[in-house]
Amino acid sequence: CPNCEFWFQLKSQQTRIGNSITDGAFGAMMDAIKNDRTPNFFFMQYELATWSVKNLLLVPHFAFPPSAIIERKPLSPTARRAGWIGCNIALNRIPIEARISLVTERQIVSENEVREKFKKVKPLKDISVSQRGWTLDVLNIVRRLGKPEFTNEEVYAFTHELEKLHPGNRHVRDKIRQQLQVLRDTGFLIHVSRSEWKLK
Repeated sequence: CPNCEFWFQLKSQQTRIGNSITDGAFGAMMDAIKNDRTPNFFFMQYELATWSVKNLLLVPHFAFPPSAIIERKPLSPTARRAGWIGCNIALNRIPIEARISLVTERQIVSENEVREKFKKVKPLKDISVSQRGWTLDVLNIVRRLGKPEFTNEEVYAFTHELEKLHPGNRHVRDKIRQQLQVLRDTGFLIHVSRSEWKLK
């Protein structure tokens, strides 16, 4: 970007932007996330007949949990790049707050609205890379509950899912409580009372 000098990557397609976006090498993407070198991603749906942008989505570089990078099968032995392993980006594993619309059905979203949405998720950038994946996964689960207020127990219902996403952690409930506090401290949640929370 000529303004902020931070690099970005554009993924464009004629079809609707769905939950799965084809990306490059699996290992390279995982390394980028672990080393905090992920670019800002723009996902664009265009209409070739009118040379127009139909939908454009921004996901900031700090909003990719490792769980959103899905490993593909290696290319067959007869392929030119035999054994190469690509990946897909699972947009539905990225919290809705971090999927920022710039153009929606050909309508340009106002600059103020985009800036406000980016400002809301920017505190995620200050979370250490080693912890950020947990924070993003728990935030995504909270959003999937589909309600403004919830309890610890409702998030605990996803313990098994989080165990699969983070196989090295044996104290998932403790980690959930910790991440809810992180989400409170970063402005996503309000602690209503013991074990009760509200989206901010």
